[in-house]
Amino acid sequence: MTQMIFVNLPVKDLETSKAFWTKLGYSFNPQFSDENTGCLVISDTIFAMLLTEPKFKEFTAPGKQVSDATKTTEVLITLSAESREAVDELAEGALAAGGSAAKEPLDHGFMYGRSFADPDGHHWEVFWMDPAAVQG
Repeated sequence: MTQMIFVNLPVKDLETSKAFWTKLGYSFNPQFSDENTGCLVISDTIFAMLLTEPKFKEFTAPGKQVSDATKTTEVLITLSAESREAVDELAEGALAAGGSAAKEPLDHGFMYGRSFADPDGHHWEVFWMDPAAVQG
């Protein structure tokens, strides 16, 4: 079996979050979604479980607070892209869909990246790396 990753993120308004990601061309798996949870399909093996804050709290350790991603950084989520243009397309789409720029673009020639914050403030990075640079 192929290993998968499920990133669990608290959201203030599930419908707003779902609309944001839908505008970017992503879909949700209805089998694992309900009024408190949206299973964002990033790829065949990568999913983000968008959970309302009360639902997210059910999964945390007793006594721990849920981070407010607009004030603290609890995680940096990084996605690869097939080209520099694909990086720009996703980042620009995120801004147009209601996200905000998280920091300035990164351009090292062989590697290019941009970042954005989703409506809940979660920090997402998108990067492209020249395959020739990876091979050494």
